Amino acid sequence: MSIGVIVFPGSNCDRDVQWAAAGCLGMPTRRIWHEETDLNGLEAVVLPGGFSYGDYLRCGAIARFAPALQALVEFAAKGGRVLGICNGFQVLTELGLLPGALTRNCDLHFICENAPLQVASARTPWMEAYGKGHPLSLPIAHGEGRYQCSADTLKQLQDDDAIALRYSRNPNGSVDDIAGITNCSGNILGLMPHPERACDPLTGGLDGQAVMKALLC
Repeated sequence: MSIGVIVFPGSNCDRDVQWAAAGCLGMPTRRIWHEETDLNGLEAVVLPGGFSYGDYLRCGAIARFAPALQALVEFAAKGGRVLGICNGFQVLTELGLLPGALTRNCDLHFICENAPLQVASARTPWMEAYGKGHPLSLPIAHGEGRYQCSADTLKQLQDDDAIALRYSRNPNGSVDDIAGITNCSGNILGLMPHPERACDPLTGGLDGQAVMKALLC
């Protein structure tokens, strides 16, 4: 079994994900062009960061109509693991696989820094290797990373223990300090921080390895 990395026009983290998974962790990986629909043989699919279709509308609003994502909906419904990183998280909300929306940062500036985080839930395989309350540091790089949702949706996320990560110092104004969430089933994770950029000791820090390893657990 292997990992698929969907590539859109404007993706700029697909090779980072491939290096983290295959180069650092030895996990078989193949890139999938956005027009492909064959996800056979994959155990997990990653939607990488970047600016899919140039983000000419809302981030992820065009990507959600890609043929590969229509296949992804079926893949996820069958329990396949899906990881959406940064723009990938935005795409997952546009696609309706995760609730809420990612909007402009509260100060309207692009943020590029290492973010201190805390694991809010270890309910799913994505975070169980860390354990609830575990602190970690992952890079963030986004202009539209402010997570917002209705009060009812927030309560549902809390009731389902579906808030996976919270910012220790909220950099973008996200509601309830949310940095990442899962679906109720736990096979889908969307997060704004970049775990693939914290898998190689040469780039500083290994805090993202457990998230990447969970793709094939």
